[in-house]
Amino acid sequence: MTQAELAYRENVEETGERDQLILKELPQVYYIARRICERLPQHVSFEDLVHAGVVGLIESVRSYDVRKAVPFHAFAKFRIRGAMLDSLRDLDWASRPLRRKERQIEEAISKLWAKLGRQPEEDEIAEEMGISIEKLHELAQRLDGLKLLGQQVSLASDTSQNQDLIESAPSRDESAFDLRLRSEIQEQLAQAIATLTEKEQLIISLYYREELTMKEIAKVLQLAESRVSQIHALVLPKLRAVLEKNAVR
Repeated sequence: MTQAELAYRENVEETGERDQLILKELPQVYYIARRICERLPQHVSFEDLVHAGVVGLIESVRSYDVRKAVPFHAFAKFRIRGAMLDSLRDLDWASRPLRRKERQIEEAISKLWAKLGRQPEEDEIAEEMGISIEKLHELAQRLDGLKLLGQQVSLASDTSQNQDLIESAPSRDESAFDLRLRSEIQEQLAQAIATLTEKEQLIISLYYREELTMKEIAKVLQLAESRVSQIHALVLPKLRAVLEKNAVR
């Protein structure tokens, strides 16, 4: 019996229409788990992610309100992903030295941005940090999984408020303030993305908007999957550097 089946049996008491909804959306659980797992260390279990996702799916079925103008597929997607990320927050695989390296990468990018007036190239970041480009790629990819749990940056209008950098689940009952805040985040993010290279922007669009996996993006761009992963891993600290620079103006 798979983890998905076990999670289902452990959490479902009712049958009928809810069963049909769960079975229909089950492929989405596996797809989201694959997208998340490809950015995580190898010791993180794919089946554990699936298990958490199924629990999130079941909870979304129980809490979904058909009177709301949100399709169930979209509602379930955010609850599935949220359940998986919640399960990962209990696993702190980043040591303190690794977290310090994360900050060093962001500081190097910020320093070069101020000096060059543009986003730095990978070799420039590596040189600024005094490491090889291979080491930079290795560090960036090890840190990429952490961004799943903390892609946050302060808003220019309120540095005490942190918001998810790219992916955030929308509230089903957003107030006028929430909507304005979301609009501000989107505007700041669009400006930050505009500072990236054309290839970086395309990878961000394919991954977050079109929701392709790294493997699928590699096929589209005719690049090695590892190269796509390297580019993506350095895009997020570049975006953070721009957004945080704007936040302190």
